[in-house]
Amino acid sequence: MTVTLAATTAATPFDLQAARTQMAVSLGWHIIVACLGVGFPLLVLIAEWRSLRLRQRGGDQETSQAYALLARRWARALGVLFAVGAVSGTILSFEMGILWPGMMGTFGEVIGLPFAIEGFAFFIEAIFLGIYLYAWDRLSPRQHLLTGIPIVIAGVAGAFFVVCANAWMNQPRGFDLVNGKVTNVDPWAAMFNPATPPQTTHMILAALMVSGFSVASVYAVAWLRGRRDRYHRLGFLLPFVMAAVITPVQIGVGDWAAHFVAHNQPTKLAAMEGLFHTARGVPLHLGGIAVDGQLRYAIEIPFGLSLLARWNPHAEIKGLNEVPPDQRPQVNVVHPSFQVMVAAGLALLGLGAWFALAWWRRRDLPRSRWFYRAASLAGVAAVTALEAGWVTTEVGRQPWIVFGIMRTRDAVSSAPGLRAGLFALLAVYTVMTVATVYVLRRLARAPLPVAPQEREPVGAAGTTGTREGLR
Repeated sequence: MTVTLAATTAATPFDLQAARTQMAVSLGWHIIVACLGVGFPLLVLIAEWRSLRLRQRGGDQETSQAYALLARRWARALGVLFAVGAVSGTILSFEMGILWPGMMGTFGEVIGLPFAIEGFAFFIEAIFLGIYLYAWDRLSPRQHLLTGIPIVIAGVAGAFFVVCANAWMNQPRGFDLVNGKVTNVDPWAAMFNPATPPQTTHMILAALMVSGFSVASVYAVAWLRGRRDRYHRLGFLLPFVMAAVITPVQIGVGDWAAHFVAHNQPTKLAAMEGLFHTARGVPLHLGGIAVDGQLRYAIEIPFGLSLLARWNPHAEIKGLNEVPPDQRPQVNVVHPSFQVMVAAGLALLGLGAWFALAWWRRRDLPRSRWFYRAASLAGVAAVTALEAGWVTTEVGRQPWIVFGIMRTRDAVSSAPGLRAGLFALLAVYTVMTVATVYVLRRLARAPLPVAPQEREPVGAAGTTGTREGLR
């Protein structure tokens, strides 16, 4: 039987909406930077490893220098993204306690462990990133390469532990409720709840896809502008191949996650598919909008949903009618978000297949400008899929902040002034966005002269690490 916890004092509907919007903006902004913090270090490390390997084995030195130049430029961008990610992550950590004291005050001892471990991962990443950026010419090439490995591990670990906390919100475990009090706390059971494996795997792979396609899209634009030297070729090839290889794996993991939702959160699945009434042999809906308790204007694939969710074309799928109206997610938010995520993922899969076919036939990059036009949008598509997936996950859980136990309205702060906090947050993130874009563009186009320990290697065209060599 579901046990619910209610707040003693309730916030106004306006403050509740302000708190939810503030959290959505913060999470939506931070998650992009966080994903780059997971995948970008791996790209930097692979580029440096390829450069070192070619030098040691007497390979093509022009290619080695191009990889080295990519690694150093990408590492500078990584330093900027880590700094702004630290700021946005700190904002989120404060928001958890300030905006949602009902949840953190009640369940803090249950779910505090993954946040604490993530803090250690963050500091390890920060320490080794500092060493990595400063020690290019102060350590041997092999030693310097090794200092990058903890950055990759810590970035993945940080993402894992944060998503563990979100997975717990979908499948709360590790405690008992006795007369409305949390007892018998087991933080490890809470952290490794049933939703942890599919959700963390799905998120980490998404981070690698976002990083790979986003970086590749920059070099796709450069290709369209006529920059087709070895440096730009490798700058496109390395991140694109990584993301393209991960995409089919991610789609398989997404199917795993969808099956988990079908078995453990059938109401969320019903909202994802716009299914209002329990039925057997349910079709899969493409598109559509919910109107008066029905999904209209959708294209139906007969038996599709029953087959995908239960591996049985005649299986029963529970509809939204199984729960009271006040426990149903917003179909016209969850359903289109899920559709956008799937569509973007399939489009990226098709783009990867296009690349694979061209490489199989000619052992070379595709030559069509349409391929690079599509690739230039791949980063946007990956980020769109990421954001749509999180909207599906979070809005699909509503009205619960802790599924089946505590409603979102009962967790929000009853303190006045939440709307003022929202406006302040929007101003902060506007400034951060402008500053981040400005600095990254400055690094890419006309970086300032660098310190001796940060001097660039000789570039693919024989230029040194001066302003002219970086243009």
